[in-house]
Amino acid sequence: MQRIVVGVDGSENSFEALRWAVAEGELRDATVEAISTWHYPTVGVEFAPVADPQTFEEAATQALRDSVARACPDEASRRRVQASVVQNSPARALVEAAQGADLLVVGSRGRGGFKGLLLGSVSAQCVHHAPCPVVVVPHRPQETG
Repeated sequence: MQRIVVGVDGSENSFEALRWAVAEGELRDATVEAISTWHYPTVGVEFAPVADPQTFEEAATQALRDSVARACPDEASRRRVQASVVQNSPARALVEAAQGADLLVVGSRGRGGFKGLLLGSVSAQCVHHAPCPVVVVPHRPQETG
């Protein structure tokens, strides 16, 4: 195995997917390509812009940096991870990035809205359309203390 692609959106589920991908990459001596996405939202019938697009790209970049730093506390594991931010829908970006990859890793749910679902829309689309095997890292309920 040479290349593992993983989706990162800043959610706890995507962090678990990244952590799993990094561990798998170390076991298999594979490069981990962590992908975060952003898109330019529009509102209204006329699709008027709502904010500076750089704001969205910066937020995605920061979420990715934070997740990689947290998942890879040491320099050796960080060197294995290639992080990139892409302007695209998450599912489309991950399926495209998975071309030629050995494995695609996603969390069971990300930042999307329906918390009761076992599988989010992005992970479901990746399972159905990815050109390589897909691992969906399950949600771990938060421990209450």
